[in-house]
Amino acid sequence: MTRYLGCFLLVSCIMTEPTVAADNASRGNRTPMAGYDRPGANPKQSRSVVLAKHGMVATSHPLAAEAGLDVLKAGGNAVDAAIAVNAMLGVVEPMSCGIGGDLFAIYWDSKTQELYGLNASGRSPYRLTRQVFKERGMDRIPFEGPLSWSVPGCVSGWEALQQRFGSRPLSDLLEPSIQTAEEGFPVTEVIAGYWRGGERSLRKWSDSAATYLIDGQRAPRYGGMFRNPRLAASYRQIAEKGANTFYQGDIAEKIVAFSESNGGFLSLRDFADHACEWVEPVSTNYRGYDVWELPPNGQGIAALQMLNVLEQYDLRRLGSGHPEYVHLLVEAKKLAFADRAKFYADPAFGDLPIEELISKEYGRQRAKRIDSAKAATDVPPGDPKLNHGDTVYLTVVDKHRNCCSLIQSIFYGFGSNVTPGDVGFVMQNRGALFALDENHLNRLEPHKRPFHTIIPAMVTKDGKPWFCFGVMGGDMQPQGHVQVLVNLIDFGMNVQAAGDAARVRHVGSATPTGQSASGAGTVQVETGISDEAIEALRAKGHHVVRSRGAFGGYQGILIDWDNGVLRGATEPRKDGAAVGY
Repeated sequence: MTRYLGCFLLVSCIMTEPTVAADNASRGNRTPMAGYDRPGANPKQSRSVVLAKHGMVATSHPLAAEAGLDVLKAGGNAVDAAIAVNAMLGVVEPMSCGIGGDLFAIYWDSKTQELYGLNASGRSPYRLTRQVFKERGMDRIPFEGPLSWSVPGCVSGWEALQQRFGSRPLSDLLEPSIQTAEEGFPVTEVIAGYWRGGERSLRKWSDSAATYLIDGQRAPRYGGMFRNPRLAASYRQIAEKGANTFYQGDIAEKIVAFSESNGGFLSLRDFADHACEWVEPVSTNYRGYDVWELPPNGQGIAALQMLNVLEQYDLRRLGSGHPEYVHLLVEAKKLAFADRAKFYADPAFGDLPIEELISKEYGRQRAKRIDSAKAATDVPPGDPKLNHGDTVYLTVVDKHRNCCSLIQSIFYGFGSNVTPGDVGFVMQNRGALFALDENHLNRLEPHKRPFHTIIPAMVTKDGKPWFCFGVMGGDMQPQGHVQVLVNLIDFGMNVQAAGDAARVRHVGSATPTGQSASGAGTVQVETGISDEAIEALRAKGHHVVRSRGAFGGYQGILIDWDNGVLRGATEPRKDGAAVGY
């Protein structure tokens, strides 16, 4: 019998949040109506921290976590396991990810003692220009259909990771997901809900309905079995022929043929010219911890900008859920997202002020704009020279302490909703994030990478990896990164409690598509934020609402170097698992 030191627990979506620590009860948190009291320091924590000595995987589905753990136990490393996990997630959580989407990763290599960043996002079609939309009277790119397509980068990301750091062939890593897609799997609770939400849109496209709906009509229900033999066939081609078949072979030909027959603009040249890119991660130091993100075209530096602003305040004295902390968090987010709307784009098409945006001095200057008594209603971008999103995140640490932080997405739930023929996967709609304003840095141009929301993260301490983590969920991602880190570093929570804690999400800012929003926006809060805190926030001019289900999905592994132990956590808002051995 397989024996795990860190046994996994399937956690269903819990919308009422546990309190984060007993001493925070007096700081603005209220105790939700949980039906249990765990025998531990925090009786309302959703589960214990998972502990293991050798290796660990944390992600949003138990079958995917198991697939990665099997690879580690068989001698594979963190990259090998991450690819196996990602491939399995494409089978069991197809509305959130898949080979029709893009991939980003941060990797700590224990041999070189260095961090490496991978940007495996695809580019727009050569033939698609802003003039196309102007002639059609469209002021923005639609989120559904082939006009939202860019070249999927995921498979190139797998190949790049495997060739540089992997120790197992791609064929071995894809075999478990091929078998699962062929045999079928039971659909978990939260994923079943997401799937049901996509029924109507999937029915519009015959190949999507045939691939993802039972009898072409309905989503599989919770506990029901689902098979995807078409995806298994595509995976098998990739396993046998490598990434070349996706970009210059049979799969590319099928996607392009569908595109040309359905008003799309992708060509074989677009696929043949695709290449992912190794990039240097960027960082800021937050209270002695080096927090690493990837540079644009993603939004990772928004988290660094927020941390630089928040570091100007003594958050520890406030505590989680305190209205003053929430106010500072929201105002810091507004400042970072104002810059995001203006400056975040494909760096190959412009000189982006990345170093200036994440500098400590710029953070101090931006922090001066915060009014402690009033919510800002108009936040312009600074001068640095002086809401939907389905994604999967996974983290793996192996016995050598190689660390892989990987995020992969098709953007909206089921992406563009379009499955091009019998390939077994939907195409992403990431191209909808281009701006059509000719003066915008993120404007649509041929063969350009769009602004991206998906961001992996890692934290190092004294030159060694300390925390490998991410939070999926569109605009929530940098907000989630910051809240998890503040929970760990400022509020002293353990790695599981840091994810369990009630979150807030601010919505309503200028966007990278050129659209703008006026007013203070809306602060969405979970159950663990008290009524008293909400009233205090409203007194400052915030529009605050209680909300459910829009607060991201966190996974994290913390390395306890003193004891030689890995500490893993999984998101109670998802169906996930942290497993180790």
